Amino acid sequence: MKRVTSGNKALLALAVVSSLFFNPAGADEKSKEKKKGKEAKKKWVAMFNGKTLDGWKKTKFGGEGDVLVNDGQLILESGVDLTGVTWTKKDKLPRTNYEVYVEAMRVDGSDFFCGLTFPVKKDPCSLIIGGWGGGVCGLSSIDGGDASENETTTYKAFKKGKWYKIRLLVTDKRIEAWIDDKQIVDQDILNRKIDIRIEVDLSKPFGLATWQTTAAIRKLQIRKLTKDELAALDKADKKKREEE
Repeated sequence: MKRVTSGNKALLALAVVSSLFFNPAGADEKSKEKKKGKEAKKKWVAMFNGKTLDGWKKTKFGGEGDVLVNDGQLILESGVDLTGVTWTKKDKLPRTNYEVYVEAMRVDGSDFFCGLTFPVKKDPCSLIIGGWGGGVCGLSSIDGGDASENETTTYKAFKKGKWYKIRLLVTDKRIEAWIDDKQIVDQDILNRKIDIRIEVDLSKPFGLATWQTTAAIRKLQIRKLTKDELAALDKADKKKREEE
């Protein structure tokens, strides 16, 4: 049997300490904890509680349909022409460097079932989902051009009765949007005129609207971007500009 000397004990202790620092499994655990810490900083704030219209008011467009809360969903019934709700807690609304997440469904009708009006610093803008006959998506407006006639215009077929996951990202330099994790908008807004169509002026500063369409809304939430995220987005923006 090999004798364990004080020198051997020292070497054994060093080996144990070394394994704690350089063990890949240990590194993985540390990485997971770091990731959890970053996720914890993403503080989402619910804008719809699924029970009442707390924080919202029915938008008086004229000719609007009913606005209901049913089974955890915000229902915007078809109107002539717009139906919508406007956020009333303006002091709790970020104006830039934020993200919005919402799930929306076209229940009936054939036009936009999610017209999301939101602030871009001092200016308003709208993300239109399923407009102009049912399939047009984009921002209204960029330099006076609405979602059907500017560089953000895209087309997508939407099924009635299906939920769509919509994500909006707003920074000082860009507006980005996704539907079900597929990016549909990546718009540089530096030196561009950002505005809305006059029809949704009552949706400012933040609101939802439909056009001759019944929609259901759920899981509407907002959060401010973290410093790490803003740094990463700024780096990505610089790379995009270099490639243009």
